[in-house]
Amino acid sequence: MRQQKRRVGFRAIAYLFTLVVILYVTVFMNTPYIVYQPGSASEVAPMIKVQNADKDEKGTFMMTTVSASYANVALLIASLFNSYSEVVLKETRLGDKTEQEYAAEQVYYMNSSQSFAVQAAYHAANVPYEDIVDYLYVFSVPDTDNQSQFQPGDKIISVEGKHIADPETLSALLSTRKISDQVAVVLQRDGKEVKEQVTLVEVKDKDTAAVKPGLGVVIGAVQKVKPKVAGKDVSFVDTNVGGPSAGLMFTMEIYNQLTPGDLSKGHRIAGTGTIDADGNVGPIGGVKHKIVAADREKAEVFFVPVKNYDEAKARAEKIGTDMKLVPVSTLNDALKYMEQLPVTP
Repeated sequence: MRQQKRRVGFRAIAYLFTLVVILYVTVFMNTPYIVYQPGSASEVAPMIKVQNADKDEKGTFMMTTVSASYANVALLIASLFNSYSEVVLKETRLGDKTEQEYAAEQVYYMNSSQSFAVQAAYHAANVPYEDIVDYLYVFSVPDTDNQSQFQPGDKIISVEGKHIADPETLSALLSTRKISDQVAVVLQRDGKEVKEQVTLVEVKDKDTAAVKPGLGVVIGAVQKVKPKVAGKDVSFVDTNVGGPSAGLMFTMEIYNQLTPGDLSKGHRIAGTGTIDADGNVGPIGGVKHKIVAADREKAEVFFVPVKNYDEAKARAEKIGTDMKLVPVSTLNDALKYMEQLPVTP
């Protein structure tokens, strides 16, 4: 009887151990793959605040996204049964970056996209503006000595008690110090203030190769756009989305709120594409997934960059959507199409 109970006990332990191993392998173990799928088609109006905005908008402008997940075994198995899934190696997305560095880069691109969208909308609406540096942003921390003090995605608020207006100002300030000196740095990380005493390290000037003291981080400047006339300020709420591809749709919503009348004319308008300050629309990745996301949200029109049109058309035909694909190369192309669109009854 005791031996039988022991066998039962051993079997139970073996089953439990096997279950734990299977659970770990399928759910928690990393794989070298990323799974792309259709993401969302989200109304951009709630993401934007325009001072003294014209709120006469009966339709909607929607940005579209791609869902990208670092895959576990369970997700890889599930993707085999999903015709919209696309499995790729991580390295095709990350290159030589870490996941944290890539995420920080995408946040930077989104912030830059928003700045360009404001500039393009101001330009189209004849609102004079100026472009200034808002803050410095940490992309990566290649110097191992300072990796415990900086993280990708940090905002540099001040150095030695001084607000740093641009990279040139930071370089000029640090040039008065020596390598191995310590400087007080105030950062913003995840919405919280972080204070660090940072030891300056040896860095090389990318133009002259001269050695100089530096923070040991790779930085970029985030721009802020300010109107030169009162009552036309534009700001954004946190979109929780990275990358530059919402630029065109941000611009159209901002322009609609800056100008009288309803540019949407009661229609559900989706789209994608980068934007620059002059209103040029650039290509993006993942358009075949964004087409599906827009169709699921019953978009009537989808603005697509000219260079992405063939891929978008192929996916639209495959899913049998009634959505109208409109290729554009500039903001003006999109605005002209909307001006000719009839008002929804």
